[in-house]
Amino acid sequence: GFVPTVLAEQLLRASWPGGTALRILLTGAESLHHRPPPGLPFVLVNNYGPSECTVVATSGIVMPGAAGDGSPTIGRPIASTTVLILDDSLRAVPPGEAGELCLAGAGVGRGYRNRPELTASRFAIYRPTSGPPLRIYRTGDRARLLESGEIAFLGRLDDQLKIRGYRIEPGEIIACLDLHPDIEASTVVARDDGAAAGQSCGGPALVAYVVAARGARPTASALRGFLASRLPDYMIPAHYVTIAALPLSANGKLDKSALPAPGPDNQLPNAVTIPAAIDSPHVDLEQRIAAMVASLLGQPSVEREDNFFMIGGHSMLGVQLVARIRDTFGVKLTLRQLFRAPTVAALAAEVADHTRNAGTGAVTN
Repeated sequence: GFVPTVLAEQLLRASWPGGTALRILLTGAESLHHRPPPGLPFVLVNNYGPSECTVVATSGIVMPGAAGDGSPTIGRPIASTTVLILDDSLRAVPPGEAGELCLAGAGVGRGYRNRPELTASRFAIYRPTSGPPLRIYRTGDRARLLESGEIAFLGRLDDQLKIRGYRIEPGEIIACLDLHPDIEASTVVARDDGAAAGQSCGGPALVAYVVAARGARPTASALRGFLASRLPDYMIPAHYVTIAALPLSANGKLDKSALPAPGPDNQLPNAVTIPAAIDSPHVDLEQRIAAMVASLLGQPSVEREDNFFMIGGHSMLGVQLVARIRDTFGVKLTLRQLFRAPTVAALAAEVADHTRNAGTGAVTN
């Protein structure tokens, strides 16, 4: 049988009776992020291929595995199909490096009917260092060739995001999120900071949408820490929205337009808010600053050790935070001090230090 990827991943988590007649389950259409658990009565086969190349171009059996084993590949080319990983100049990239996945062979179409410009942009001639030229279809997908000969799918070229100067591949973040045992499915998009945090300034921010595994209660701080051990800081989403299921279009693909905007009611909480029982002279101050930060960033709560710039903050929002601290506590901090002390605990210490020095007439920098 065949089902779209999103539905296939749900079937992998179902309980299958021993007498199930299904022996082979084919899937495709989206990135497959989970491996089947051991003991399923059927074999899972992951297919990849665009309509321009007779739908299936690569295929491979997905072996069972556990969380943390990495995302499944899209297998190897089928008969009479050649897979090429090329750079922007249509030159082959070294094995293991990422590039555009291009297809050649008997399955490649002749072009788009009555659309010569589109045909010219998507179909091209590849000239290898040896052998005859090949007519190829440029899929617009990113991939890399693994040592095993299988192909790792890395997402769409046009899905690349640019957040504050960094180019980001959402697929890499999604693949890491889906490795977390508390996450059943996820997706990552860029949304305007204003829409996410209730502000009119800023820019796009990464928002992770997660479907929790049955019985799991993931937290934003746990997911943030999990990703931070695997990805650079700029790829850590600022917001984590919980949803019951990924919204699908009529053809079984992810419908990004149906994803809700982040808000106080749908974001995952942090593991621990600042507790009143902490034996610290700054507890009340920390709680008030934490409330400021959470409100400014559109977060349901923040922890005392959360880094302002790691949970969605940036310079423009930092200016607003400094202004709120000044208006509330009468303490004039600088943006440089916020960069130096970006956590709630450190900010509270800065405010307390300024207040104490103001009382003694001391000058601080």
